[in-house]
Amino acid sequence: MPQHSSVAPATTAADERLRELAVELAETAAAHVRARRPEVFADGGPVDGAVATKGHITDPVTVVDTESEQLIRDLLAQRRPDDAILGEEGGGDVGATAPGAVTWVVDPIDGTVNFLYGLPGYAVSVAAVIDGAPVAGAVADVATATTYSAVRGGGAFAVTADGTRTKLSCTQEDSLSVALVATGFAYGTRRRADQARLLTEILPQVRDIRRLGAAAMDLCHVASGHLDAYYEHGLNAWDWAAGALIAAEAGAVVHVPPVTVGGAAGELTFVAAPGIAEDFAALLTETGATTPLPD
Repeated sequence: MPQHSSVAPATTAADERLRELAVELAETAAAHVRARRPEVFADGGPVDGAVATKGHITDPVTVVDTESEQLIRDLLAQRRPDDAILGEEGGGDVGATAPGAVTWVVDPIDGTVNFLYGLPGYAVSVAAVIDGAPVAGAVADVATATTYSAVRGGGAFAVTADGTRTKLSCTQEDSLSVALVATGFAYGTRRRADQARLLTEILPQVRDIRRLGAAAMDLCHVASGHLDAYYEHGLNAWDWAAGALIAAEAGAVVHVPPVTVGGAAGELTFVAAPGIAEDFAALLTETGATTPLPD
């Protein structure tokens, strides 16, 4: 499983421009999502035709998801028309580009169930990937209007709605027994059952578990020190591409599957503050969590 840490090549001007564009795209789409929710969910429920399901009945997609992704695709067509795009709703192939070419990996709303219910904790995630690795990315928290971003070798930062900019750094926790850990669950019942079993083995070994409902946000919470670690099976590249880079640039130890591996394979993604990373990895191995959980 590929491993990423805070060690990265020096930032280039080209990479920084990609980060700036990722921020622009994520913030523009997040503003659209923020404005559209009260329109789509007027009178307490969604308007007709606003919500459908994908592979599982528990896996929703809304008209705002597709609008958000199309907005990003349209902006990229204007700004970088030769780049490839892999989006959760519109598809694409991150492995089909030439060496050195950019593929934009987009999650138009990460945390759609939270969005559906009006719970804070959903975001727009945009990453620029070159040769299978994220080089720049941004995650825009819709509810708080906070944007997390990073560029390889250049650190990770958060900018709040009032313009305050903070350099991100994960926690210095060195005891797994008091680590606050987040996880997520699949939509399919088979993988959920396996995840529940693993949870009963992991929970007694840590301070507590959180399930917040958006992988990109979980990764950013590790980067900002609000969590000590995070793990989940079956993520797609759009779930982790931007957030994993942000966590790594904040000093976390990050293990992710290859960017070309889809979520159906059930590969494990995990991120941890450096002081607990070795022990957390050992716990995941002991409990069998490093074994893929196919959908």
